[in-house]
Amino acid sequence: MSATTQAKTEESTVDTQTLEHLDAWWRAANYLAVGQIYLKDNPLMREPLRIEHIKPRLLGHWGTSPGLNLIYTHLNHQIKTRDLNMIYLAGPGHGGPAVLANVWLEGSYSEHFPQVSRDEAGMRALFRRFSTPGGIPSHVSVPTPGSIHEGGELGYVLTHAFGAVFDNPDLIAAAVVGDGEAETGPLEGSWKGIRFLNPKRDGAVLPIFHLNGYKIASASVMARQSDETLTHYFKGHGYSPRFVEGDDPMQVHRDMHDTLSKALEDIREIQRQAREQGSQEMPEWPVIVMRTPKGWTGPDRVDGVPIAGSYHSHQVPLGGLRDNPEHLKLLEEWFKSYRPEELFDDQGRPRSDITDQAPEGERRMGSNPHANGGRLRQPLTLRDWSDYGVSVDDSNRGREMTSSTERLGQFMRDIYQDNPHSFRLFCPDETNSNKLGAVFEVSDRCMMSPVNEEDEDISPDGRVMEVLSEHNCHGWLEGYVLTGRHGLFASYEAFATIVDSMAMQHAKWLEHAREVSWREPIPSMNYLLTSTCWRNDHNGFSHQGPGFIDNLLNKQPEVVRIYMPPDANCLLSVADHCFRSTDYLNAIVIDKHPQLQYLSVEEAREHCAQGASTWHWACNERDDQEDPDIVMACAGDIATQETLAAVDLLRHYMPELSVRMVNVVDLMSLPPREAHSHGMSQQRFVELFTVGKPVLFAFHGYPGVVHQLLHGRSSSERFHVRGYQEEGTTTTPFDMVVLNRMSRIHLALDALRYAPGHLKNAVGIIDKLEGLLEQHHAWIREHFEDMPDITEWRWSKGENPLKDA
Repeated sequence: MSATTQAKTEESTVDTQTLEHLDAWWRAANYLAVGQIYLKDNPLMREPLRIEHIKPRLLGHWGTSPGLNLIYTHLNHQIKTRDLNMIYLAGPGHGGPAVLANVWLEGSYSEHFPQVSRDEAGMRALFRRFSTPGGIPSHVSVPTPGSIHEGGELGYVLTHAFGAVFDNPDLIAAAVVGDGEAETGPLEGSWKGIRFLNPKRDGAVLPIFHLNGYKIASASVMARQSDETLTHYFKGHGYSPRFVEGDDPMQVHRDMHDTLSKALEDIREIQRQAREQGSQEMPEWPVIVMRTPKGWTGPDRVDGVPIAGSYHSHQVPLGGLRDNPEHLKLLEEWFKSYRPEELFDDQGRPRSDITDQAPEGERRMGSNPHANGGRLRQPLTLRDWSDYGVSVDDSNRGREMTSSTERLGQFMRDIYQDNPHSFRLFCPDETNSNKLGAVFEVSDRCMMSPVNEEDEDISPDGRVMEVLSEHNCHGWLEGYVLTGRHGLFASYEAFATIVDSMAMQHAKWLEHAREVSWREPIPSMNYLLTSTCWRNDHNGFSHQGPGFIDNLLNKQPEVVRIYMPPDANCLLSVADHCFRSTDYLNAIVIDKHPQLQYLSVEEAREHCAQGASTWHWACNERDDQEDPDIVMACAGDIATQETLAAVDLLRHYMPELSVRMVNVVDLMSLPPREAHSHGMSQQRFVELFTVGKPVLFAFHGYPGVVHQLLHGRSSSERFHVRGYQEEGTTTTPFDMVVLNRMSRIHLALDALRYAPGHLKNAVGIIDKLEGLLEQHHAWIREHFEDMPDITEWRWSKGENPLKDA
């Protein structure tokens, strides 16, 4: 039954005076939203509207604003009446005018920006700041008090809302979903968040699905569905839908009040049963479906074209004001239809019957500390990472195999145990696959759906978040860190690119937040990219793609960090650093399979602190030369293994060749310091890579990344980069590096070609190495696996690393 029908059969719980006060707030918010779009002067219409009062460039979106204002109005009333802890997430893309109007009315905006006072001068300043050079964006963004949700890209409002309330038992996230936004894949997949929401220990998400009928230029799909269809749709997702519909303001106010009141009562009852009675059943959480006209209260028709209730109201309903006096007159009538003299006093301040409706202090949604999560952030309790490290010394260096991510899993197990309310792992169904399963020793996977006897490590009380949706995992973690908690998103490397645009949006948030003084630092967004392109030989070409780091590299250097630890001890050192950091996107790239271990705990600590260093134990430099003949550099675990194996080959076949081996663990140490704060000094760069000697660089990802990072370094043309070249298939592990010409054999051949003066003495060696490639090619086709000399290779300082072909 819709709320409209319900109102006819049940007595409303709201009196007429309250409805009038709610309507006054709503009219004031609508007036302020229109003012932001149009006005640079005459904010209270104290004189006839003239063209010089109008901004020369009209930017902003009106169509969604009346609905967003209505929802904010009623949420405020419920917060004040019930003393709720609530934040507001506006999903419709450009709802900035609405949210800004409301935080100005409640006083939050002026407290964050004192120059925008809550009077006529401040109203004028607000209007002039909106969508103007040096001002604020047209969508909800970082400088919008109360926001944790960037409104520029659609589809993520629910994932952010769920992430915000995990481990936040008193918080309610009111998430407004636009009907255009509802057509996106991420939003469609995010309704299932309630399957992971435990009312015993988590807060609540109240989705408010705003159907105003249209997107930017056409009808929206969901708005054309009947209430019956939508009821089936939401019940299938596990929700209890309630409907508010109409275009009569007072009736909609009444219905919204009653429907919202009942929804909040139901949320509290769900939580009471879980917390007091121990109920573990999957509840039916409320969702409100609100149907109101797009551009409601705006011009009905302009030049014979319908505006209100149509897509024509999406952005700026009235244009051409300079050339059409009739349009200017219509705009003045629109402003006056809200009766601003009833809403603001002689000084332009909201009248007391409006301001009295606002919650107080941190209960205002524009001042709730959860929307400025750095205020609530507490550092993680972290044990000494070296306790999980691998014992490495000269006797076993590069000779023993260990899964590095298994050690990280053990580290994270104890982070879970020591931080039971502020740390979570988010992973698309791959925790065990990525060798992080130690976390299941202290926490199950979370799932509120029924659990079968055959299930392993699944329960409603679990706090490991596994859902086969990169969008959900990323969005949940975003909401979690934006409200002050910590976590890690672990993904197969190739499928991290699914969330490229989400990472981009979060990076932009962090970039902008650095310019907003009252935004406190939040925990970093940490990525673990594993099951990498080099070891997805069993899955094939579709699982081979290192492109996520390319996307990160294009973000501002202040917020991006990329690490490629070569072994377990480096991984642990890097992870410890990332978990302690704030305001970064930290990407850690390492494979999950057992791999050789190279550095001791102390060596790893020093190596990671420097970002890049010479591995002297792997060098073959001659004492009679100041510089080597060639520098063999590498970044990435497989790249490191192949480089060491190539050095081993060169020691065996051409011991007179002087080789320096350099490993890079912090990719951002390569640019000049003026390009990135982690960039090494020029003196340090020369110490590692010399002034003019050739550098052969084996790189985990696309070769162009290294060239991009080296831009600005002198004589960067001497760097010859081998990396992933979009060659792959279902094949053997070694064949993957052969196909991409980054194998130890290709690197050794390159070293002989690039090292000056050695090629003429290496003709016979080149023949032998090329023969090894032919031998490999024939072997894998006959035996379906790599040659034993490859699989059994260990660091040997050139002692017969491969049998001669």
